[in-house]
Amino acid sequence: MYDYHVHSNYSDGDFLPSMLRAAEAAGLAGVGIADHCVVVPDEKIRRFRDAYGFTLDQTYPRRRRAIENLRDRYEIEVYDAAEMDYEPSAETEIREFLDEAEFDYTVGSVHALDGTNVHYEEHFAEMSAADRRDAVERYFEKVVALAESELFEVAAHLDLVERNTALRGLATEEQYERVARAFADSRTVPEINAGRVLDDYGEFHPTPGLLSALRAEGVEFVLGTDAHAPDEVVARADALREFVRSEGISPVELDL
Repeated sequence: MYDYHVHSNYSDGDFLPSMLRAAEAAGLAGVGIADHCVVVPDEKIRRFRDAYGFTLDQTYPRRRRAIENLRDRYEIEVYDAAEMDYEPSAETEIREFLDEAEFDYTVGSVHALDGTNVHYEEHFAEMSAADRRDAVERYFEKVVALAESELFEVAAHLDLVERNTALRGLATEEQYERVARAFADSRTVPEINAGRVLDDYGEFHPTPGLLSALRAEGVEFVLGTDAHAPDEVVARADALREFVRSEGISPVELDL
């Protein structure tokens, strides 16, 4: 099994050696260190980036040296990756940075609406029902644009809005079908993401409705624990193995 979505201390995860030891203990064949990276020029998003230390755009050369120095200690493949915040208005900045950085692969993610992270419950709970439905529509419009951009090898947690109770359950079948068609026509492979499956949320991404729509279009998947701590790697890898077995899904491997 390959886990293409693990974080380290180069963003909001545990120490890099600890994460690699956990990946080896989880029996993974390979792990991608995909720390958060933000090059979007929006001032509100930049303030969030700086507050949380999502500055891989500045530290990736140092992390790359660390990965190179650690690779031989572990009997697994270790990939130098990034989880990039995607905004349609910032495609030029993202493309230029990725051309410069030359990661092994990149994970694209939609994390924000109007500069506000979609995890922020209070912000969206204060909206009217119509505005919350509109927020979900605009979120999926961005996910479609991400697929159409062809900037990334992987797309993370396609229905991240489901983690926010103010936005949960508002997605429509038509939105799911739109997303599925976009990924069917894209080189970008969505992940099955285990980032919240073992907490109160209790679901994988994509949730069943979106997963069914994607499978109906013949879309394939990679796997990502979205782990930020060593114990999460092991537990979520086990959960992913059981999930894909029970669903009859054969994950693909990136051609790296």
